Amino acid sequence: MPPFHSTSSRGYHDYGLTFFEVSHLLGRSLNPLKVNDTQRVTLVMISIYTIVIALLWNIPYVRWVLWPFKMLTIAFHEFGHAIAARMTGGRVKSITLDPHEGGVTHMAGGISMITLPAGYLGSSLIGALLIFSGFNTTASKVASLVLAVCFLLTLWWARKDWLTIITILLAVGLLIACWFLDHAKPLRFVVLFIGVMSALYSVWDICDDLILRKVNTSDASVFAQKYGGSSICWGVVWSLISIMFLIGAILAGIITFHQSTAQQIQDSKTFLPT
Repeated sequence: MPPFHSTSSRGYHDYGLTFFEVSHLLGRSLNPLKVNDTQRVTLVMISIYTIVIALLWNIPYVRWVLWPFKMLTIAFHEFGHAIAARMTGGRVKSITLDPHEGGVTHMAGGISMITLPAGYLGSSLIGALLIFSGFNTTASKVASLVLAVCFLLTLWWARKDWLTIITILLAVGLLIACWFLDHAKPLRFVVLFIGVMSALYSVWDICDDLILRKVNTSDASVFAQKYGGSSICWGVVWSLISIMFLIGAILAGIITFHQSTAQQIQDSKTFLPT
């Protein structure tokens, strides 16, 4: 008679866990866009941010609440011009932010076909990357470090402009404060907010500049004068690209970051813990 082999309840338990984990991973591989509870919260926050920003952007007397973040997104816009200029052989003389929500990058050389749209598209791309990072706490930490490098470059180019310096220092202070709160748990929501603001900035600003005609000239109008077409046409094209960046960032975040909130906090403790 062959010997009797018994299987302990722990063995069945381990097998059950393994089967559950494999089933979970298989389910995600078959449906990578399946949203869990943590991702659902992130998507809800993106929707809330979009609605709140859109309302505050257009309501008189309360729009000042967004003013610091508008200045920050304009800094991203000018940073996009500056980086494009450097990448195409140009030289950046200075970056200036205007208290009336404007900005200008003084540069020499570069390829204007690239530098002109780089402001709107650059800020949209930065916003999309921040939204992608906002799906995960550790990724938000990494994003804040990358932002710090971008801020240092912007400070160098804007070292004579007090408004740019104050705006960036306030943004750095906010990110540092969130880094030390509850193991950086609030950081990803701040990164997410800045991302939504920056990603949609080009859409709202183009609407202000070209449709509502709040300004006489814009990057799109200068681009149209140089390369043909209408300013509205180029504005719409850039807006559509910005929206594509936003949608791509959300889809990538859902596919890449599927950890629960507890798992994210635990993972973040191993990366520059606070």
